[in-house]
Amino acid sequence: MSQVKTTSTTPGIDDHEMLTEIAILYYQEGATQAEISKKFSISRIKIGRLLRRAREEGVVEINVRYHPIYTAQLEKRLIKKFNLKRVLIALDQANNEEQRKQVAGLVSAFLAINLQDDSTVAVGQGQNVAAVADHVGLVTQRKARFVCAIGGTHRSGDSINADHICRQLAKKFGGTSETLYAPAYVDNPETRNAFIAHNTVSETLKQARNADYALVGVGDMNKNSHMIKLGWFTKQEFAEARINEGIIGDIGGFDFFKSNGQRANTRLRDRVIGLGTEDLRRIPNVIAIASEERKSLALAGALRTGSIDILATSVSCAMTLLNMED
Repeated sequence: MSQVKTTSTTPGIDDHEMLTEIAILYYQEGATQAEISKKFSISRIKIGRLLRRAREEGVVEINVRYHPIYTAQLEKRLIKKFNLKRVLIALDQANNEEQRKQVAGLVSAFLAINLQDDSTVAVGQGQNVAAVADHVGLVTQRKARFVCAIGGTHRSGDSINADHICRQLAKKFGGTSETLYAPAYVDNPETRNAFIAHNTVSETLKQARNADYALVGVGDMNKNSHMIKLGWFTKQEFAEARINEGIIGDIGGFDFFKSNGQRANTRLRDRVIGLGTEDLRRIPNVIAIASEERKSLALAGALRTGSIDILATSVSCAMTLLNMED
């Protein structure tokens, strides 16, 4: 579908107005080049040049709308390639925020169809998971239980906090939420071990391990990661983990892996209070969400861990994954 923008960097206002008017006539009103040529007393050759110029200068943007059959074909290939149960693929959007919403909508619909009254969902942290809870839409009320699969964050991280997401999901689906009374990240392994040994914490993690579904995001080792922004790790720690330990991403915010899917034995993991990859493998329906195309490499590694059953992503990310594997 073609969209005509009302702004441009074209120098002359009259020139810009003509480009816009011609583009509207051709792309939105269906006028032929011959009709436009007659209207403006300009040759058809020049009309063609002006339409091309309108595209080059951003007056017109061309967006391809994929047919559902196309995404179905992508899903089939991804299921076979990575041994998945389902793949939820959203059409590409203009920005990350809108892309995140579109992917979240598919996950929300999937949960609405598949959750039962006695279902338990282990919930991770992050923007993509939070978007599922925030997605607006009618869903069937279920007496499901949403359990934190990772500890909490401080106030500035509330929107991506697993506890906050659990509460939102419980409110949305009419279920209940279970808080993990521990921080997501601590300074050293000794503190982590002390928290995990506590009865309340260990009982909540046990509930998460026995869940029917898990809802997790996939992160990359980007310097703009929320883990860095919220002060859980430093840029240097992330850089060293990439370079020295070969880590390319995390799953759920609580475990780190290499490009071949092997779990990374890293000191980063030893500071996280939450489930691990081996726990996810025991959960029958792990839904991993990654809407951003830049996460394709990390997502490929996450899929190779063998802990993901259902993937939710975009068309571009799906195509990149298949091209990487091919």
